[in-house]
Amino acid sequence: MAKVVAEDIATTMEQKENATPVKQEAHPYAFHVSGPRNIAAPNWRDLINSSWKDPNHKRTVIACFIQAVYLLEIDRQENRTEENALAPKWWIPFKYKLVQTLIDERDGSIYGAVLEWDRSAALADLVLIRPSGAPKAVLVLRGTLLKSLTIRRDIEDDLRFLAWESLKGSVRFKGALEALKSVAGRYGSNNVCIAGHSLGAGFALQVGKALAKEGIYVDTHLFNPPSVSLAMSFRNIGEKAGFAWKRFKSMLPSSSEIQATNDAGEKITSPMGLKNWVLHFYGDKTSAELKKWVPHLYVNNSDYICCYYTDPDGTNENNANKENVGPVNGQAAAKLFVLSKGKQKFLEAHGLEQWWSDDLELQTSLHNSKLIGRQLRSLYSLPAPQKTPEKPR
Repeated sequence: MAKVVAEDIATTMEQKENATPVKQEAHPYAFHVSGPRNIAAPNWRDLINSSWKDPNHKRTVIACFIQAVYLLEIDRQENRTEENALAPKWWIPFKYKLVQTLIDERDGSIYGAVLEWDRSAALADLVLIRPSGAPKAVLVLRGTLLKSLTIRRDIEDDLRFLAWESLKGSVRFKGALEALKSVAGRYGSNNVCIAGHSLGAGFALQVGKALAKEGIYVDTHLFNPPSVSLAMSFRNIGEKAGFAWKRFKSMLPSSSEIQATNDAGEKITSPMGLKNWVLHFYGDKTSAELKKWVPHLYVNNSDYICCYYTDPDGTNENNANKENVGPVNGQAAAKLFVLSKGKQKFLEAHGLEQWWSDDLELQTSLHNSKLIGRQLRSLYSLPAPQKTPEKPR
């Protein structure tokens, strides 16, 4: 009997040893599952012709970096260890490393990260120098994450933008601004990039603009930036009413002059009326000065959160009668990349993964929409900033 039992045990163990191991199903957010397919890691050939000079490559890699921030927070919530973490796989192939995470002090969630060029990893693959166009550091900010541990604070900032068209009151704005100033001071603004998706793009836009006002111009990439705002809608109504009243006044015989007030509260009187006031409002900067900070916006026409950016600024109308006209002399306020795939579901049109898709066809233009002009117009009324020395590349 004992011999039979021993033989059964031996047979069972042998069967277990010879059995084909059950493969664990890959996580849907794993880089090899949902990441880009036709993207090459830096190699020695980049010493001659850098992949980062290709706008499609740059857009793809930066979108992957933003995805990594989403996954940093998911890794935290799922208590993943260094061995099974999802996020690192989204920056390691491109020879970058994580040097800082941005933590929301309200709930301890990760909303941003600073990635730096990993020189050691690059040298290991015979990439002797950083490819031309590759930033030394990238500050990336995620958007709303509908998870139980983060949804409250994310929605709070969503509502902040919806109501006030501003995110400056959020602790995330302060943290992102400090982080960007730090890396820009360390590497020089020409070697730094800031990027975000959805709510994160809203923060990136306002943080980038805050630095631009100080004369520090940082490469900025905004994916599906929010354009929906109650405050903006109410302001549109107020502006239209205000312009109608001013236009009516200009028709009266006694109204040969129009008075307006600038940002400092000073009255501006011009015999040529509102047109000269608009020119004064934007200042008389040169074309080169206006082009120093040109954020890149990636917009899907089917995404109702960001589609308002594609509305033109009314070039067929008399822009002299518009307060929200963009920079004078027809200069572009932003570089807009528009994706049109016909009617799409919202989650697909607003998703980040579309920006590393192989079949992506974008319409590109130096754009000057109503919303872009509204977001950036305060830059053009500033005096020319003092030039700050930038570190060599």
